[in-house]
Amino acid sequence: MEITFVGAAREVTGSCHLLHVNGYTVALDCGMFQGKRQDSADKNRQLPVPIKDLDAVVLSHAHIDHSGRLPYLVAEGYSKTIWATSATRDLCAVMLADSAHIQERDAEFLAKRHKEFIEPLYGMRHAVRTMDLMVGVPYNRPFDVVPGVKASYIDAGHILGSASVLLDCTEGGKTRRLVFSGDIGRSGLAIVRDPVPPEGADALIMESTYGNREHESVEGAKAQLAQVIRETAARGGRVLIPAFALGRTQEMIYALHSLTQEGAIPTIPIYVDSPLAIDATTVFEMHPETFDRSEEMVQKAKELFRFDLLHYTRDVEESKALSRAHGPMVIIAASGMMENGRILHHLAQGAGDLRNTILVVGFQAEHTLGRRVVERQPVLHIFGDDIPLHARVEVIDGYSAHADRTEMIAWLGRVRDKSPNLGPIWLVHGEVPVQDEFKVTLTALGYSVDCPEPHTRRAL
Repeated sequence: MEITFVGAAREVTGSCHLLHVNGYTVALDCGMFQGKRQDSADKNRQLPVPIKDLDAVVLSHAHIDHSGRLPYLVAEGYSKTIWATSATRDLCAVMLADSAHIQERDAEFLAKRHKEFIEPLYGMRHAVRTMDLMVGVPYNRPFDVVPGVKASYIDAGHILGSASVLLDCTEGGKTRRLVFSGDIGRSGLAIVRDPVPPEGADALIMESTYGNREHESVEGAKAQLAQVIRETAARGGRVLIPAFALGRTQEMIYALHSLTQEGAIPTIPIYVDSPLAIDATTVFEMHPETFDRSEEMVQKAKELFRFDLLHYTRDVEESKALSRAHGPMVIIAASGMMENGRILHHLAQGAGDLRNTILVVGFQAEHTLGRRVVERQPVLHIFGDDIPLHARVEVIDGYSAHADRTEMIAWLGRVRDKSPNLGPIWLVHGEVPVQDEFKVTLTALGYSVDCPEPHTRRAL
């Protein structure tokens, strides 16, 4: 029994780890690499394993850095089962189709402007075929992946449908439980339930995105959000919120709905300018059984994502009309790392305006436009043009759906309490300095920790 760490090894994006048992190979996630355009394109075209050698895929959740290369596997000939939770399957139906559409549209756009052309990784037909192969299963219901590997999902508390994966692997009469954490959520987040710590782990593949820092509280984030909106509105500006269409957008809607009810923000229009986010929100409304019912607003699930100030703009013409509109407003648009989607058009038109605020509410990977915005670089390169950055940049990390250092240590402590034979912990999904610091922290607490390099193997 062995693990090969292919993606999200010593970096954040491209999640993919290969489990080798009884001559079978199972991929845990097959996500898209994000960052420098050409570098990411090259990495995304490298198959994690020859298609003929891949026997199954087990998906942790629907974010593109975990699911985004599944249609590429299909395009290259993969035709076996892809396992997911039921909500993850429904979300992937819109996420992967959107990913295909964006690639095709961006390639066409760049070609028209005689800019750098990158062939789409896959097309819409591959995204559709991927859904034909994807099987949705409930939490806490075991399923057979390949001979000798039985899996089950438990709630990771990260986004709708997100899961940690328990894999009981039997080889040579010996059974060991591998746990793949997926992305670990935070306790107390709105909408989704708190993460469930797994039991009986012998080895653990664990994310480490925020292993060297603490988040502010959710309540503190809400107060900061209200302040940013009030101050920007007073200047007559727009609040531009680049947000992942899945998860972060719904959290923003929830927070703004709550602030509106409290009268904590001015009565200015709020736009969700993303067809994908609209579709993802519809999927949220389809799965109220997964919500955390401890809050009164969540108990009214049908009204959670609908209120008077909120407008959903699906059509291109509606989106363009926002550029011509006057007065303060809030615009939420994908993508969360500002690498594609309608947020680029809003940044191209609004980043140079001193009245506006770019509000960053999610992690920004290295070499992304979002990271350059957070670094407040004076000029942004968008659609081949140089755009001066004069708008204010505010960062709120309290809305992160990833556990921070203290929360991950607490989660891991509960895993150890329920896993008397816990052995190696392999840190993934984190930048190198973060992982190295987190490894020191965990080692001091008595854990056996390793940070595998890309394409290295470890025995289970």
